[in-house]
Amino acid sequence: MALRSPATPKIPMLGSIGRSSGPRRDQVTKYVGDNSNFGAAGPFFLVIREGLQGFVDGEDFFDLLAEDVVFEFVISVPGYPRRVEGRQSIIDLYGDYDSYMSVRSADNLRVYRDPVSSVVILEYEVHGEAVQTGSPYDNRFVSIVTVGGGKVIWWRDYLDPVAVFDAAGWPVPG
Repeated sequence: MALRSPATPKIPMLGSIGRSSGPRRDQVTKYVGDNSNFGAAGPFFLVIREGLQGFVDGEDFFDLLAEDVVFEFVISVPGYPRRVEGRQSIIDLYGDYDSYMSVRSADNLRVYRDPVSSVVILEYEVHGEAVQTGSPYDNRFVSIVTVGGGKVIWWRDYLDPVAVFDAAGWPVPG
């Protein structure tokens, strides 16, 4: 496995959050050409695309995913699904994310690649704020990604749930 230098620059979000009015016929999702968290110009997608470069192709985050992709959320927050199957189910899960968290940058990308097994391990951080509380959101992730046929076929995600709690104001004292 090749180790990437930890000196990856911050990837700023370009412009304000907003989605396009709808998908073009040649697009998988409505996020191509926008700068929302998962859009083609969004900070999360830009850091993920950089980490998966040479393994997958797609114009936005969801376009990187195979139709039958499986996501496992190994370390997450209460009430979040542990497993989600299918690209449309992932789109549905994250469809309202921008009304919950605003991610303004993603950085500190470290990439470990094993081309033989088609597995890429991504370590990265996201920074922004919780929309409802205005509190800072800084989280670290480890994503273990399996690719096949130029698409993500399996994604195992680990995050810091305390960072989510702190930003969202959970638990409420009292």
